[in-house]
Amino acid sequence: MQIELDILESLGLAIIAYLIGVFVKGKFDFFRKFFIPSPVIGGLFISILVFIAKRSFSYEFSFDSILQDFFMNIFFAAIGLSCSFKSLKKAGFLGLKLALAIIILLPLQNAVAVGLSILLGINPLHGVAMGSTSMTGGIGSAISFGKIMEGMGASNNTSIGVAAATFGLLVGSLVGGPVAKRLINKYNLKSLGSIDIKKEDIQIKNIDQNTLMRAIVIIGLSAFLGTFINKILKLTPLSFPYYVGCQFGGLIVRNIYDSLKKDIDMKNINIVGNISLNLFLSLALINLNIAAIASLAGQMFVILVAQAIFIAIYTSLVTFRLCGKDYDSAVMAAGHCGVGLGQTPNAMANMEAIIEEKGPADMAMFVFPIVLAIAVNLTNPIVITFFINIFG
Repeated sequence: MQIELDILESLGLAIIAYLIGVFVKGKFDFFRKFFIPSPVIGGLFISILVFIAKRSFSYEFSFDSILQDFFMNIFFAAIGLSCSFKSLKKAGFLGLKLALAIIILLPLQNAVAVGLSILLGINPLHGVAMGSTSMTGGIGSAISFGKIMEGMGASNNTSIGVAAATFGLLVGSLVGGPVAKRLINKYNLKSLGSIDIKKEDIQIKNIDQNTLMRAIVIIGLSAFLGTFINKILKLTPLSFPYYVGCQFGGLIVRNIYDSLKKDIDMKNINIVGNISLNLFLSLALINLNIAAIASLAGQMFVILVAQAIFIAIYTSLVTFRLCGKDYDSAVMAAGHCGVGLGQTPNAMANMEAIIEEKGPADMAMFVFPIVLAIAVNLTNPIVITFFINIFG
């Protein structure tokens, strides 16, 4: 029996999934420790129920996808607005070296996953889904690019990417600490203590209807600009997901504001972006294809474990050495493990755990978030698109 949910019914079920996730996350430390997003928890729960309903009772649910795509594009427009070249300049030469380490990893993650996919006899595009698409890109990237790869014949690629990204959230918090501790002990590294890093004066922003409306206007105009960028991208031989134009629209708007020395109020923009992300993930996860994940569980496990081992080696040999082989470099290596397998909260938690035990790493904590936002958001979509068009 086919059950079709319209736009509001799909949104309502997604909100229920989110509330379930919030409740479960509040009850179990495990989910908080590994930074599993509430929409992922609740969405997985609903998708399992949908899977059971289909297998046991022949009920098949169909969800409206319009709002999912809308919130996805709004979220990535907000991400683009965080990409400030002015902030990157403040990070200096260390920031450029860290950016290089982050960028180099992206094609290598895809090469490892695609190579193993070919050896294991599965579609190479499944490998791209388990490469930088989901590892460094996260769940949002896995969903966005998964749709494109499904259109190229890689069935259920979105579900595979989401499963890989969820695995990364768990492992990303386990790998970084041991990597940094080994480097610190091996090279006898010490914290330099707290140092004075010049930052812009922090202004406390009010959150009310006017400030939120201003943030929505800026994000909306960024996404609108992105529609024209998408028309330009369509003239190229590569296939980019729609959100890339919105993200670059946000980047252009942000740097115009910076050049005019205008405040863009990122606090409210981040609020709108995070709300959009939660709704986007909830809508996407309730429609996750559990059966497809189960059918490739063995091959996925091999590839994802290989990714975890690879990033531990890479951050030790490349990130640590490229960034100076000092204490702050070891802390950034732990952060790179977190974001290279999981998401930014994993990275920051990894670094904070080292700092709590071994002492301050102010330069690492200042440089890493700035460089990460720009390096990954600018280059990963291009790298993923390159691999998709090679193996699609």
